[in-house]
Amino acid sequence: MAPAPTSPPAPAKRTVLGGVGGLDAAVSIRLHALFLPVPRLLLKALEIAGDGRIWLPVPISLLLLSASKANSSGAVSPLLVGLVAGLVLDLILVSLAKVVVRRPRPDYNPADMDVAVAVDHWSFPSGHASRAFLVAAFLAGGLQHCEALFLWAAATSASRVLLGRHYVLDVVAGACLGVFEAWLINVSLRFICAHNGFLVC
Repeated sequence: MAPAPTSPPAPAKRTVLGGVGGLDAAVSIRLHALFLPVPRLLLKALEIAGDGRIWLPVPISLLLLSASKANSSGAVSPLLVGLVAGLVLDLILVSLAKVVVRRPRPDYNPADMDVAVAVDHWSFPSGHASRAFLVAAFLAGGLQHCEALFLWAAATSASRVLLGRHYVLDVVAGACLGVFEAWLINVSLRFICAHNGFLVC
């Protein structure tokens, strides 16, 4: 009696990233394994330092405090306005990109993510990387001697791969997005300052 024919295996589900995603995943897990000796406490500290639950409420609070103490003209600091606008823009763009791409986080992502972060199941792009490079690029464009912030941004981005939270392509895309957002906010602020008086420029 001939064996019953078996159905052909289902083709692998195509993703937005295509074949690049597979190569990226292979490189990422190699890096993750290679740098396992790096103290996890240090990587977690970088994770916390780049957390949106710190970077969004603090500048908003400072902006509200600055606005309440503004002079009679109602002028406020463009640095705080731009930082808050950039962080909100970053939150929107990263969320939209994650929903569109829907790339799962690495299988080896440990289960020690905070509850609020664990709700975010999607990996591309890295919000930590975009946020860190947004802050670094924006502040470096508006303040002197802030170039060291790029070292913090790079270390924060690298920690995402070493912790197993993201793939390499996720953090590269996030970093590029953050720099673009900083440029866009800086251009917008210069335009507003040239045509309005509600900012101290």
